[in-house]
Amino acid sequence: MKYICLSFLFSFLFIGCSHSANTTEKPTNHAQSVDTVWYGKTVGKLPAFLYGDGTDRLGGATMGYIDTGVICKVIGKTQKFFQVQLSQYHTALIDTSMILPDTTIQYKPTVLSGSWKAWGTDSCYDIVSIYLPQKVAYTSHMELNPSTIKIQLYGVQSNTNWITQLQSLKEIKNLYYRQTENDVLEVTIQLKHAQHWGYSINYEGHKLLVKVKRQPTIVSLSHLTIAIDAGHGGSNSGASGNVYGLVEKNYTLLFAKELERQLKLAHAKVIMTRTSDTTFDNKDRILFLQQKNPDALISLHFNSADDASVNGVSTYYKHIGFRPLSTYILKRMLAIHLNEFGNVGSFNFALNAPTDFVNCLVEIAFLSNKTDETKIKNPAFRVAVARQIVAGLKDWLMYAATEKN
Repeated sequence: MKYICLSFLFSFLFIGCSHSANTTEKPTNHAQSVDTVWYGKTVGKLPAFLYGDGTDRLGGATMGYIDTGVICKVIGKTQKFFQVQLSQYHTALIDTSMILPDTTIQYKPTVLSGSWKAWGTDSCYDIVSIYLPQKVAYTSHMELNPSTIKIQLYGVQSNTNWITQLQSLKEIKNLYYRQTENDVLEVTIQLKHAQHWGYSINYEGHKLLVKVKRQPTIVSLSHLTIAIDAGHGGSNSGASGNVYGLVEKNYTLLFAKELERQLKLAHAKVIMTRTSDTTFDNKDRILFLQQKNPDALISLHFNSADDASVNGVSTYYKHIGFRPLSTYILKRMLAIHLNEFGNVGSFNFALNAPTDFVNCLVEIAFLSNKTDETKIKNPAFRVAVARQIVAGLKDWLMYAATEKN
């Protein structure tokens, strides 16, 4: 990876979650108004809302995924994005390829919410079902102390007088709503445990379903599935070393395979996004991981900077509920005499974006720094890094098992 500005930025989607959309009545984000307001539906792989165009190579900060088929009112356009009106005071941007006009839409600026129901399944989820007569836009984010999931439903007024919660719930502690604005309904899902384990949101007919992942019954590596992502691959080489010319895609795979070996020694189940030098788009990696449903994801990369003196290890997260894993891994990595480049939050990297499972990006060291590149080249360092990441995972699991709301 490129220091702060990643070396492979144009090969993946930058998506994530945050608090709310732009708060203004008029088109913002430098969007040009359109002659005719029109209505469309979200389409494609992993459509996402953004706050704005963005000026760095990471692209505009993103609000999060949105399901396909969601009805949007388009009010403006930038070079790459359509601007949509979420509610009276909120707008967002969406990639022009992720929304198509639909002349059959009977758009309603506000709809009334219906009854809710929440229950636990026989698998690893609690589920919340919210009746909505129209597929409205939404955003979501995580909060701590207490750990909660907040969902903003745009263009919705509450007519919810029934919230049925069954005894089969195991992770959801409390469930309620608040009408924060005349046309914004905020859903609060309070969790029983301090650690967020993930959630997903999608529509089934007129019901918005929120699948909340439970904390595992036994919080131990031997009872978990860990996904490992070897960054880059195939046509996407990533960064290169300044002294030895090490190619990032080759060494992320070597380190990923060693991490796989160390995790299996700890009796964990392991999923690899790639095991050879293959091209695998990051959108497709996310879809693959969503299907496999790991408990946690570790994505491995190497950093690079124009300044060859910059060095050290760093960890990254997008969602605040997933920060603990990144901090425990960073602390363990510093124990093998790597300098600290830092723990970075709100990071707009594709594999930090999913809310479905805990995830952490590890930038092991700098290929652009001679000392770091020398370490990367050494097979013994590969083993040490893998062992420290496993140790960080164990530290995090100890925290998750003991901390409660």
